[in-house]
Amino acid sequence: MKSIKKEITNEIIINKSRFITVLTNINDINNVKEKLENIKKEYKDATHYCYAYIINNHEKCSDNGEPSGTAGMPILNVLKQNNLTNILCVVIRYFGGIKLGAGGLIRAYSNSVSEALNKTTITNLVNGYNITIEFPYENIKQINYLLKNIDIKKSYKTNIIYNFSIDENKLKEIENKLLNLCQIKTKKQIIIVS
Repeated sequence: MKSIKKEITNEIIINKSRFITVLTNINDINNVKEKLENIKKEYKDATHYCYAYIINNHEKCSDNGEPSGTAGMPILNVLKQNNLTNILCVVIRYFGGIKLGAGGLIRAYSNSVSEALNKTTITNLVNGYNITIEFPYENIKQINYLLKNIDIKKSYKTNIIYNFSIDENKLKEIENKLLNLCQIKTKKQIIIVS
């Protein structure tokens, strides 16, 4: 499985219509609606907001007013052809006054997504965990040593709280050492690995 490393926006113009593609990594179906609403606010005068997403085994697409099958399905097909998951693709269209016809729309939406994908980094996904650990200040050196080279969100309170994502294999290597030093809460998820 693959996904994109970070959100990207790309614009192409076809027969005076602007096609703005927003590709974003998304892990939860519940976040799709909020992301779509934010895009509609940002591009509030657009004619269409066509989209597709694949999140784990769930997929959906929308033509958003374009003729049936000319926007959402072509977007979804490009995502599938690239073996992507945990991704939302929205193509915002500002109509330029020239009708493209069904074939032209299918090509326009497909090309818009393909061009955006060519400008982003696609990376492999692996099984991993989101970890939250809590530990006393006296264990900070050992914990930092165990977690070197891992991107950590840190919070300093009565105890120290770290939150990070780690792949399954790396967690197995350090799990017993972490258990001896702190309390661990884990949540299994699919994560991006560079």
